[in-house]
Amino acid sequence: MPSPQTVYVGLSGGVDSAVSAALLQQQGYRVVGVYMQNWTQDVGGVACPWQQDLADARAVGASLGIPVKVFDFQDSYRQLVVDVMIAEYQAGRTPNPDVLCNQYIKFQLFAEAARTDGADLIATGHYARTHSGHLLKAADPAKDQTYFLYRVQADVLKYTLFPIGNLTKPQVRAEAAKLHLPNATKPDSQGICFVGQVGIRDFLSQHVQAQPGPIIEAATGQTVGQHAGAVYYTIGQRHGLGVGGGQPYFVTGKDMATNAVFVTIDPADLLLDTTTFEISDCNWLVNQVPESDQTYEFRLRHRGQLIPGKFLPDPPIIFGSHSPHPSELSLPANQLSSMRAMKSSVAASLLSNCYQGFGRCTSIPDRFYGGSAIEVRTDAEKQGAALFFFHPSSVTMRTKY
Repeated sequence: MPSPQTVYVGLSGGVDSAVSAALLQQQGYRVVGVYMQNWTQDVGGVACPWQQDLADARAVGASLGIPVKVFDFQDSYRQLVVDVMIAEYQAGRTPNPDVLCNQYIKFQLFAEAARTDGADLIATGHYARTHSGHLLKAADPAKDQTYFLYRVQADVLKYTLFPIGNLTKPQVRAEAAKLHLPNATKPDSQGICFVGQVGIRDFLSQHVQAQPGPIIEAATGQTVGQHAGAVYYTIGQRHGLGVGGGQPYFVTGKDMATNAVFVTIDPADLLLDTTTFEISDCNWLVNQVPESDQTYEFRLRHRGQLIPGKFLPDPPIIFGSHSPHPSELSLPANQLSSMRAMKSSVAASLLSNCYQGFGRCTSIPDRFYGGSAIEVRTDAEKQGAALFFFHPSSVTMRTKY
């Protein structure tokens, strides 16, 4: 009888990764837990929870009878995630540290270190699924995390498991309770991925020299308010501007050189209300590009509305019959700006009754251009293909195509 395969599971201290380890153990794998020590610094007077998270991970390991190792990625995390994130904000873009962490730390450094240490496979507690190296949406649409995994290398997905991808969050909680896992009732983490409850503005204030500046109505050039620093604002943002007058203002642009933030009160402003995006640097994971006569559905943000649209090749352009409302584009400061840079790729595995595999855009190891995932699914035979788009630095938009 062959020896069971060894799976290294990233144990964060949370319930999702704990249940993932338990399920793999039940399936007959030899399971090794790994706590990734990425960040240990306190921020803004708020203690980094890494010690409690590590203690929780070890408690899970003791409960399941599996070893728990610690992989120290702090230097790499600082360079590949934190420093890049800060630089992108200073450049006026809105990166997503979770995307960077998944790409460079969890599914690159962790994967490499685990395989070197003897792992046959790796696993995490993400809500996602894989099939033949393709990334699939999770069964629970409310928890699906594939939006944050679109920069993961396809060759890593071939030996990656997502044990809870077919479960809903309530089912995961129920399984944890049934197994009497010590962290069964631990709340989900919030805030920036590496400093817990700390908000992005609080974190950035420790690392950038933000200065107050004008909030300017783009259509008239009139100054309508003052901001705390252009670095804190995101294209499409509505809340947190502090500008009165009755109607809500939306951020349409920023000038980092003059520290100005531009806004509009018109939801139909051409800087917000657009039906066409030009994209570039596409990297298709299979030898098939989207068909120009096929209708797809595009999602501009995590769990956002699916919008019908089509592709026009050379250069690749996507356009839809419906312009997303600015509220669909307004992202929290720790999310990718949906109007700044698009990511693109597609996988075309034909799987019935499920969403087809995601692709990813070309990896740029020395820089990350803030942007937004666009998820696309085809109507053909009611199957769903998912895509993401990438465009360096900014997006060329052709409005009302």
